[in-house]
Amino acid sequence: MLEQLIPFLTASAILTISPGPDIIFVMVQGMANGKKHGVVTALGLAAGIIIHASLVAFGVSAIIKSSETLFFVIKLFGAVYLLYLAWQVFRSDPEIAYSAKGIKKKSLFSLFKQGFIMNVLNPKVTIFFLAFFPGFLWEPGGNTVMQFYILGAVFMLLTMLIFGSVALLAGKISTYLKNHKHSGVVLKWLQIVVFIGIATFIII
Repeated sequence: MLEQLIPFLTASAILTISPGPDIIFVMVQGMANGKKHGVVTALGLAAGIIIHASLVAFGVSAIIKSSETLFFVIKLFGAVYLLYLAWQVFRSDPEIAYSAKGIKKKSLFSLFKQGFIMNVLNPKVTIFFLAFFPGFLWEPGGNTVMQFYILGAVFMLLTMLIFGSVALLAGKISTYLKNHKHSGVVLKWLQIVVFIGIATFIII
């Protein structure tokens, strides 16, 4: 179990830290409206992970029980999709674009709800989970639903920890990014290496 969880934890941490709309949204809220609002936004985004983890857990578990070949096809799809994401990152602009100007202050409940809905209604998250999670099952022949939920819980707690830290340190992070223009390039190549590494791990 630990042999699967440790690389899963490492890959999840790097991917969560990488720039994306969710983490930038948390940082902007922390900069514009304060730490509390940023943290609540982070909690809403993290809570949405439960929905995606459930969809993958029950959907993929049924496939695993019906056919080992189909399970391999899912893992193959996951590896190809992750390589596609690496290619997309390679083609993207490394500059991290964010701005706290014009951000209206919302209630804590509104921000939690917005974060939750943003995550749940993003089909790319489900596709990513479908590509990412199956390769880290430590006992494909066992209770896969429980394993998926454990992976989902680990991913969610890690997301809350990282996004929450970003909310609390939003001001310092934005200042660092402004003073270190090369940060975007470093994070870009870090994402590429991680995506390729996970794709290789899933197939081998």
